[in-house]
Amino acid sequence: MRASRMVTLLLLLQNRGLMTARQLAEELEVSVRTVYRDVDALGAAGIPLYGAAGHAGGYRLVDGYRTRLTGLTADEAQAAFLAAIPGAAAELGVGEALATARLKLRAALPAELREHAERIQERFLLDAPGWYGDADRTPHLAAAAAAVWARRAVVLRYRRWRAPEEIERRVEPYGLVLKAGRWYLVAHGPSGIRTYRIDQILELLTSGEEFAAPEGFDLAGYWKGYLADFRARLHTGEALVRLTPEGARRLGVDPADDGWTEARVPIESLDHAHGEFLRLGADIEVLAPADLRDRIAETVRTLAARYEG
Repeated sequence: MRASRMVTLLLLLQNRGLMTARQLAEELEVSVRTVYRDVDALGAAGIPLYGAAGHAGGYRLVDGYRTRLTGLTADEAQAAFLAAIPGAAAELGVGEALATARLKLRAALPAELREHAERIQERFLLDAPGWYGDADRTPHLAAAAAAVWARRAVVLRYRRWRAPEEIERRVEPYGLVLKAGRWYLVAHGPSGIRTYRIDQILELLTSGEEFAAPEGFDLAGYWKGYLADFRARLHTGEALVRLTPEGARRLGVDPADDGWTEARVPIESLDHAHGEFLRLGADIEVLAPADLRDRIAETVRTLAARYEG
């Protein structure tokens, strides 16, 4: 633990130049006294660093010195691929490795490229989840990631939307996908390759049984096909509606020049369209299908009765 901390201290000084003992202590999450001891140990080991007292003082490496301790460990190499999504790295349990990897990557860069990398980090941030709704609870994410990495089969107890609602099955996890802030496990089971939402996994047990993924399996290619199939199944129906200019704007329909716009819009299902169209309030009138029109009319009558008086 101490050796790792001292390497991090050395990389901090190499990346940032002059730093006070207090700044180092905050970065390393240790006491100032611990920083003093680590600096003394580095000096005794022959590392050319020196300290300056006073208001503008601190520790720095001798000009021109660069550590060669910039090789990445296996965990840090994995984390580096998630560098654009630090929250995802933390969820997978490699957040600390990611922080160390960034220090090592910075230390390995020439000064001008290091400054460029720092500007990118200062000015760009990727925040994948949407605005609404709490983040999914994914207590089994780290275990799923470990099984994916080690190519070990797992037994899932899983909750799904159709009966039976809970199932248990042995699967071979091929990969993990983060989509719009939600994690999915791509795994092979009794019915072939399927996609499982991590937040719907009730229990995950690693069997210890190793497996080999099919030769040539491409996770990105599979996911692309999965999304295409999902979209093809998503909007299988159609509704005929009349829209006010505001309703047309909200649905992304080109408005007519004289007020109401009649349009045909794709719908996923009657249930889904019922909820989505009610959001538009008085800015939409459903003309067809008749079942959808009747359901919305009944909902409006119920709401009107509830708010009367």
